[in-house]
Amino acid sequence: MPNPIDFTLYLITDRHQVPPGRTLLETVEAALEGGVRAVQLREKDLNAAALLPLAEGLRALTRRYSARLLINDRIDVALAVEADGVHLGGHSLPVAVARRLLGSDRLIGVSTHHLDEITGSATAGADFVTFGPVFATPSKLCHGEPLGVERLRLACQNSPLPIFALGGIKPRHLVDLNAAGATGVAVISAIVTAADPASATRAFFD
Repeated sequence: MPNPIDFTLYLITDRHQVPPGRTLLETVEAALEGGVRAVQLREKDLNAAALLPLAEGLRALTRRYSARLLINDRIDVALAVEADGVHLGGHSLPVAVARRLLGSDRLIGVSTHHLDEITGSATAGADFVTFGPVFATPSKLCHGEPLGVERLRLACQNSPLPIFALGGIKPRHLVDLNAAGATGVAVISAIVTAADPASATRAFFD
């Protein structure tokens, strides 16, 4: 039985998009002040030694705000900082292996682009998926053309797991994404690059 998903906005980090004069931790804290309750630490160019102190800092912050922390790919780092779970991609360990290592209580999210990936993730023990890119976004150019809202709708209609729409998401898209059946949205640039991340976050709840 998947763990309950108690958030609708999933912030994914990218320290390279943080504007000059502000740190990633400061950005995430502002987003937490604005209402974010789930953060994925996704700094894929860092090795475990460099990622660990960042994960420790985010673990302290997310605990202070009663928010979830998931670590992208690195199950070892997630366990080391007592994160709430991991987020897996196409080159990560299989979901079933991650579930054995993490146990039943931690969350496992999976990046997906097709319905068969969603159903396979559910069978293997995932709790939720991101699906995209729904709209055009520079960080997802490698995945080709945007999937669009209609394909999101079809995925949501047939998905056994909660789906978070990903890719170029802005607050103005929420009405259409909610109507399509998305559980929530996953964002990077809409919050990370904002001059005021707390206000940018609040816009997703207005």
